[in-house]
Amino acid sequence: MSSTRFLPFTCMIAAIACAMLAATTGSTRAQAGRTMAIEDQPGFIPDARDEQLPAAYQRQAVFYRTNEPAGTIIVDTADRYLYLIQGNNRALRYGIGVGREGFQWQGLLSISRKAEWPDWTPPPEMIQRQPYLPRFMAGGPGNPMGARALYLGATIYRIHGTNQPQTIGSAVSSGCFRLVNDDVIDLYGRIPVGTKVVVRQRPTL
Repeated sequence: MSSTRFLPFTCMIAAIACAMLAATTGSTRAQAGRTMAIEDQPGFIPDARDEQLPAAYQRQAVFYRTNEPAGTIIVDTADRYLYLIQGNNRALRYGIGVGREGFQWQGLLSISRKAEWPDWTPPPEMIQRQPYLPRFMAGGPGNPMGARALYLGATIYRIHGTNQPQTIGSAVSSGCFRLVNDDVIDLYGRIPVGTKVVVRQRPTL
């Protein structure tokens, strides 16, 4: 039997596969562009299922072309990723939550301090927006700062964990960058104080 009779069916399968890939890519892009209307939840403790991120935001080694030296952190606020540069055009990529509209920024800083299970003192501007927040909260699983914090220069901004893993991939914070606790613990163990941090707002091409 001639194989040409099966050509239309083969083409149909290929077309379906391409459509599924396009839909998945589009869905990821749409998620990366979302702003979540969600407030901080001090005291909430997520379970293990909550910490399971979509594949696009799971920690993974990726190809990443840059002139920055190994050990540099690059934060891509447009695509919701943090990259730890490994050298030879490779990086570890982490999914993050970023500042919502009006709270995004860019610049060059360095890690000035590291803390495990940090305490949380919401700044006055945050309390004004969310009056129900505690004025101080000791570190722990229900703390919105999560398991680790990396302080950025002399600013109020930090790279930190979160007790709201569902916000990864979204614009939701007041300018800090949040990771799920497993990821921020991994990052914390890989970098020293003094690490260079480049924050960018432009989309990845």
